Amino acid sequence: MSPDWLRIKRHGLWERRHRAFRMNLEPAEHSGMGGKAQNGSRGAPRRALPAALGLLLPMALLNALLYLCLAWVFIAPPRSAPASTHCPRGHFRMGQMKNCSPWLSCEELRTEVRPLKRVGEGAVKRVFLSEWKERKVALSRLTSLEMKDDFLHGLQMLKGLQSKHVVTLLGYCEDDNTILTEYHPLGSLSNLEAMLNLSKYQNVNTWQRRLQMAVDYVSIIHYLHHSPLGTRVMCDSSDLPKTLSQYLLTSNFSLVVNDLDALPLVNRSSRTLVKCGHRELHGDFVAPEQLWPYGEDTPFDDDLMPSYDEKIDIWKIPDVSSFLLGHVEGSDMVRFHLFDIHKACKSQTPAERPTAQDILDTYKKVLNLLRDTVMSQTREML
Repeated sequence: MSPDWLRIKRHGLWERRHRAFRMNLEPAEHSGMGGKAQNGSRGAPRRALPAALGLLLPMALLNALLYLCLAWVFIAPPRSAPASTHCPRGHFRMGQMKNCSPWLSCEELRTEVRPLKRVGEGAVKRVFLSEWKERKVALSRLTSLEMKDDFLHGLQMLKGLQSKHVVTLLGYCEDDNTILTEYHPLGSLSNLEAMLNLSKYQNVNTWQRRLQMAVDYVSIIHYLHHSPLGTRVMCDSSDLPKTLSQYLLTSNFSLVVNDLDALPLVNRSSRTLVKCGHRELHGDFVAPEQLWPYGEDTPFDDDLMPSYDEKIDIWKIPDVSSFLLGHVEGSDMVRFHLFDIHKACKSQTPAERPTAQDILDTYKKVLNLLRDTVMSQTREML
């Protein structure tokens, strides 16, 4: 074997051993580099993943917040009754008052109540914005002695019907012909559209809140038809503006009835029905049985005018509710769902009209149904 060949062979063996030696070293060396390379190859996804989470987390929080807001709007808990309903008879509580106070006496009305300005006047009463112990209150005074019977009737109704459906009575003095009640700055229901058009109330100008007001209205009618003082009929309702003026808007846009000067009693056990006033009524707002039935050729005679019952209130409910629903987005959808019950309210035959309880049940059913539908659609969108 030549020396050159032996030298080449030894050189090849050395290279193989050197490669083997390097291969034994490289895993340890490359494990670090490989780890870095592996980390480097995974580094981008790991950095992308927190970045993606950074985007998804705010979106999830935003959706949750949106859901909670919509839940508050659509399925908000029923509004609690005013605290005054928890007071015993002859007492009241309003606003932030912690304790019930006895109705104010004549002496207290004379010395503690300070009239500020006149804010309203009707056939029976003048109403003055007044102040009592730094609280705004409404002081009503008889306009004329000729109307004293109506004034006293309204007072008796206020005393006997105190509830969440009726304005809170604070005191009265028959000697001075004065009545003190809680003051509601939003005024009568006639002001509804003007109030809802104000920017600060835009968030409540929704079909949900408007339908809830219609529920309040029918609840009041139902209460009057089943009141502690018997079945009472809202006679001061010959047209829509007159009807609206009988109710007040509270600060949270619920309704209370305020004017109770004309609430005659229906007593079926004694077959006592009612007649609203002694004048001939006209128009399609009043119920058919309230119209003179003997034609134009026969002069109106109150003695010949037939009496009627509380179903005249039922006839008027669709018109009042239509006003309350207004023309906001969704109100036509509500009208569609109320079409059948409103059609029944307009039956020419009083006995065929639904009761206030029937209407109230339908209104609540529609309110809950539409709320659930909207919430379901909202969840799907989210």
